[in-house]
Amino acid sequence: MKKTADINDIPPARRLLNTASRLFYAEGIHAVGIDRIIAEAGVAKATFYKHFPSKDDLVVAHIEEQDRAGRAYVAALPAQPPREMIAAILGRIGNAASDADYRGCVFLNAAAEYPERASPVRQAIDARRAWYRDTLQKLCAASGDPSPEMTAGLLVALSDGLLEGGYLDDPAKIPSLIEAALAKLLPNT
Repeated sequence: MKKTADINDIPPARRLLNTASRLFYAEGIHAVGIDRIIAEAGVAKATFYKHFPSKDDLVVAHIEEQDRAGRAYVAALPAQPPREMIAAILGRIGNAASDADYRGCVFLNAAAEYPERASPVRQAIDARRAWYRDTLQKLCAASGDPSPEMTAGLLVALSDGLLEGGYLDDPAKIPSLIEAALAKLLPNT
C-alpha cells in the first residue's frame, strides 16, 4: 500500500512557499498576512523568519519560482522554427487562461501591488520580463525579422494583453488571437 504524504514530509520552507504562492495568487499579496501563511503552512513563526527574513523575501521567492517554471517550460519546448517557437511560448497563455482557477498573470498582479520600481519584488519581476523580451527578440531575429527589438516589444505587450484578457474575457479566443497577431507581426516567416 502506498503511503500518503504527510505535511511533515515536506520541508518547512517548501510548505511556506507553496502556501504563500497559493494564497497570493488566489487573494492578492497584500491581502494575505504572514500569520495566516504560517498557520496554514503549519510552521512556527521562528521557522518562517529563519527561511524568509521578511514577507517581501517570501514574495521574491514566489516570483522567482514562477519565473523558473516559465523558463523551464520554454527550455523544454521541442526544437522548431522560430515562428513556431514563438507561437508555442505564447500558447502557454491560452493553456493557463483556460484553467478554472486562473486569475491573471502572477507577474502583472504582483507588479500592481508593488509599484515602487526599486523594490526587490519589482526587480524580480523586471528580471523576468527582461528574460522574456530577450528570448522573443532572439527568436524574432532568427526568423529574419528586420526589427526584432520592436517586434519583441510588441509580442510582450501582446502577451500582457492576452494574460489579462484571458482572465477578463473569453480564454477560448486566445489561440486565434495569437495566430492572427503572429500573421501580422511575423508575416514573412
